[in-house]
Amino acid sequence: MSSRLLAIILGIALAVSVGINLFAATAAVTALSGQKQIERALQERRTDQSRPSTRELLASLDPEVRRAVRRGLRDAGLAARPDFQAARQARAEAVEAAKAEPFDRARVEALLTESRAAEARGRARLEADALALMETLEPEDRRVVAALLAGRGRGVDRRDREPRQERVAEP
Repeated sequence: MSSRLLAIILGIALAVSVGINLFAATAAVTALSGQKQIERALQERRTDQSRPSTRELLASLDPEVRRAVRRGLRDAGLAARPDFQAARQARAEAVEAAKAEPFDRARVEALLTESRAAEARGRARLEADALALMETLEPEDRRVVAALLAGRGRGVDRRDREPRQERVAEP
């Protein structure tokens, strides 16, 4: 093999090696910067959605006010519960109807509409009762309770939970 041919082969091998290394380095930098962007976006989403629990929010209230607020919120939740149960039931029926043969779009659509309406009734009832409760509070207490209007995060599923019994002693 001539030295000229060997130099050409080694040159080609060097060029291929440099190309592969550049590609690998670029891929690594892109992956790392993309990971950092994803982590930043997730952190922003977490901080946007984080709200203290109802218990944490109410902890700063005077014990007597806290008991009255908890009782009012519990009563509001119990009053709205049938609407939310009807919404879940209609949605479950819509899912089952969507699986059935033949597919009846009108029935599924009607059940989904019924579910949304029941959920809206439940939310409206909860919000109206919360506002009525807030009317009875002092401005400082109302500011604390107003944070509840931001809503609850989606991470907690309380659908099948039985209503809590009233506690005899409160902290």
